[in-house]
Parts: sequence; C-alpha cells; structure tokens
Amino acid sequence: MGEGERPRRADARRNEQALLDAAAAVFVDAGVEVPIRDIAVRAGVGTATIYRHFPTRADLIVAVYRHQVEHLAGAGPALSASAAGPYAALRAWIDLFVDFVVTKQGLARVLQSEDPCYDPLHAYFLERLEPVCAGLLDAAADAGEIVAGQDPYELMRGVGSLCAGGGKPRYDVRRMVDLLVAGLRRSPE
Repeated sequence: MGEGERPRRADARRNEQALLDAAAAVFVDAGVEVPIRDIAVRAGVGTATIYRHFPTRADLIVAVYRHQVEHLAGAGPALSASAAGPYAALRAWIDLFVDFVVTKQGLARVLQSEDPCYDPLHAYFLERLEPVCAGLLDAAADAGEIVAGQDPYELMRGVGSLCAGGGKPRYDVRRMVDLLVAGLRRSPE
C-alpha cells in the first residue's frame, strides 16, 4: 500500500473478489466481450461498482487472470497440508489447474492480442505456478508415490495441451488429464 493510502474495507475486498469470480465464470461461458452488465448481475453488484474497481475491460481481464493465478498458487500449500498424501494433493491441484486453463482459454484471444498490458501475464503465471507445481511433484516423489525428476513446466504444458481439445464430442478433458497424472505413479517393483 502506498504512502497515504487507507486500507480497503472488508466489504470492498469481498465485492472485488465476487466481481473477479463472477467475471471469470462469465468469461468462460460467454467470452471476454460479454457486456459488463452480465458480470454485474452474476456478481450481484451494479455496473458502477465494476467500473469503480476496474475502469477498463483490460483492467478487469488482467485482474481476473491474476486473481485466478493467486488462487491456484495458494491452493498448493493448502492442499499439501490437508490432502490424504502428496499424490492426492498433486491430483487435487491439477484438477484446479484444469479449471484455470479452461478459464484461461476463454481469455486466450484477448491475452494473445497486441495490447501490451497483457504481455507480462504469461511470465507472471510461470513465476507463481511453476514453483507450486514443482513443490507438489517433489513431495510426491519424496514420498515414493511418483517417479522422481518430473518437470513442472512440462506437466503444466501437457495439461494445457490436453485441455485445448475440450468441447469436442467424445473428448473428456478430465479423463485425459487423469490418465496423464496417473502416468506419474511409480510402478510396483
């Protein structure tokens, strides 16, 4: 927080979180060009509230992306602490990662646009999520539940590639990702 800035009220933070969650859901369902009023209805706020938090559509898109990355980054340690074991934590995190990738695909066209405000987002994504995935992979390997030496970038890229085929008849993204993650398991010796 900058000098002279007041901390934001709890209800303002909750409104912003509700806006970001609603925007992400609407972006997946209807694309990023959806009318702002649709996001406002989904979030249960007025359009003025959205514009107060996010003056431009680009501001909203960047905030949704960052919000989802932060949620996913925080989920890794939480799952490690609460899951039945390291492999279960990895599987649960990958399931959340699939949700993120599906939302990101809804944002893909705009994120690949020429607008420079979107340029740093991929580096931010890797900077925040690759270490989380690496930690989950290492914990599962240390527990002897998966083959050691897995590359987190390759795994995330593989999941992303499997998600790219979603929405096609006879193609179940989650089943394919489950097969990929199951392939990490150590074979009984």
